[in-house]
Amino acid sequence: MPRSFPAVSLIGAPTDIGAGHRGARMGPDALRIAGLGEALIARGVDVIDRGDLRGPANPWLPPIDGYRHLDQVVAWNKALMEAVAAELAQGRMPIVLGGDHCLGIGSITAVADHCRRTGKRLRVLWLDAHADFNTSQVTPSGNVHGMPVACLCGLGPDALVKLGGSAPAMRPEDIRQIGIRSVDPDEKRLVKDYGLDIYDMRYIDEVGMKRAMEEALEDLDDDTHLHVSFDVDFLDPGIAPGVGTTIPGGPNYREAQLVMEMIADTGRMASLDIVELNPALDNGNGTAELAVDLVESLFGKSTLMRD
Repeated sequence: MPRSFPAVSLIGAPTDIGAGHRGARMGPDALRIAGLGEALIARGVDVIDRGDLRGPANPWLPPIDGYRHLDQVVAWNKALMEAVAAELAQGRMPIVLGGDHCLGIGSITAVADHCRRTGKRLRVLWLDAHADFNTSQVTPSGNVHGMPVACLCGLGPDALVKLGGSAPAMRPEDIRQIGIRSVDPDEKRLVKDYGLDIYDMRYIDEVGMKRAMEEALEDLDDDTHLHVSFDVDFLDPGIAPGVGTTIPGGPNYREAQLVMEMIADTGRMASLDIVELNPALDNGNGTAELAVDLVESLFGKSTLMRD
């Protein structure tokens, strides 16, 4: 029997407010043009496109006290948090169409609050080339898209750390990071101090993607809400050039498909971010089309019918 999936709501968040390059604001439209909604409908998923959120424009200013555009980042993430929370409250699966990865703060804050309300255990799978665990003290750029994991774990300005209440959204042990291959020098110390569970590309090369994913996905159960935060720069730039921060040596097409199929096999994914797609740097929207292909695999597409 084919697996059934919850109803899906697409939420566009067209901003590059936390990024170092312009263009991620066009990501939601690129994913729509690549046929994301239609691909999911063809898989039997009930899909509603909620359109795009609105937020402040990118003023493109230098950092202040270690943060670029903090007020605008907070505004976008608050709007996204409320939108994601509304879909979860209706029993729908929110899919965030980014936008840059600072949006993970608002998205995961809403998911974490939903987990607390419903008694679910949160597990975040962070597919990315970067650990995104910078702070204002160690960031080389001030771009908040390099800080979302730190903010979610309690390191950062109160306006982001406490976006959803009085405490950080999650604990470091709630997240597993896959595909990491770029960590800033001082960020490495923070990652070690906080004990993040990171499956970097060296580890994946040593043990293989299958074993790495088995370890990252172990101990999921019926009480687990799995949130997947898919930064498109997770992929090797040879197959996915349409991102602002290309880092060589990422997963190839088959490895990426295996990641998505193994996530689908758990049956636990209940929310999803797709971020950092930058059509201004892409070739003929090919990176968006690849992202749609991979998301189809998250929803059960595979070469053969499998039990």
